[in-house]
Amino acid sequence: MEVPDEIKKRLTLPFEEHFYAGHTACQGCGASLGLRYVLKAYGRKTIVVIPACCSTIIAGAWPYSTLDANLFHTAFETTGAVISGVEAALKARGIKVKGEDGVMVVGWAGDGGTADIGLQALSGFIERGHDAVYIMYDNEAYMNTGIQRSSSTPYGAWTTNTPGGKRHFLERRHKKKVIDIVIAHRIPYAATASDAYPEDFLRKLKKAQKTPGPSFIQLFAPCPTGWRSPTDKSIELARLAVQTAYFPLFEYENGRYRINMPSTKKDPKPIEEFLKLQGRFKYMTKEDVETLQSWVLAEWERLKKLAEVFG
Repeated sequence: MEVPDEIKKRLTLPFEEHFYAGHTACQGCGASLGLRYVLKAYGRKTIVVIPACCSTIIAGAWPYSTLDANLFHTAFETTGAVISGVEAALKARGIKVKGEDGVMVVGWAGDGGTADIGLQALSGFIERGHDAVYIMYDNEAYMNTGIQRSSSTPYGAWTTNTPGGKRHFLERRHKKKVIDIVIAHRIPYAATASDAYPEDFLRKLKKAQKTPGPSFIQLFAPCPTGWRSPTDKSIELARLAVQTAYFPLFEYENGRYRINMPSTKKDPKPIEEFLKLQGRFKYMTKEDVETLQSWVLAEWERLKKLAEVFG
């Protein structure tokens, strides 16, 4: 269907689609929605590198692909290394990389393949200064292999290897702050984003495209299957994660922090608003909820101080 230009001008997101229907994502999948936004931002002149994760299944097995862009499937731990090699190969052939008129090299990996298995390769990619973008879609567990915990799994969450019930083996560690590790490399540009705020996400994708050197974006991407949440609540959950300050939106650019929260002047909503829509948190005790709430507020205050000092 042809859309009139006057309607296109009023759209807050690009109209063109580069992520085909008919893919194999679960209903309400935040990862598939995030990948759709990435391709809206960068278009067909993109090389997407995907390791073993939900998205490599969603994208499809060779010779098929749901992406209207170049796709490279790779091993679980190698995303940072492969985007480094692809970028170097393009430059060796005299092809412009990054920028609105260049080829976009994008690593698209889950939290397991980033925070755990791929952390070394991610560090090397940043340290060497490659002109590429690494995006970690964070659904807080190894969803593709059966909902096992990752270091990005939050305190109090049920997974198949942190079960609930009488034994109460829920996750007892707090979520790893991957973006803090990335920022410690003095990366030129890093940011957090959420499926619930696509305009903010696209703005950050465009900024990453224009920034020379490596860029990193951590995208909050709900998983109804692993979170035991209704499939029609993914956007609401992604929004509540921001509104409770469980997953604040911010940017780190050339040594400066900038908070992008929709309403930074208001106190965050109680963490229970985020937890109650998800079955993975149903085994938490009152003390567990208080522990998580204290951690969330402490991290929020720390971020605000960083934004004041380095803003």
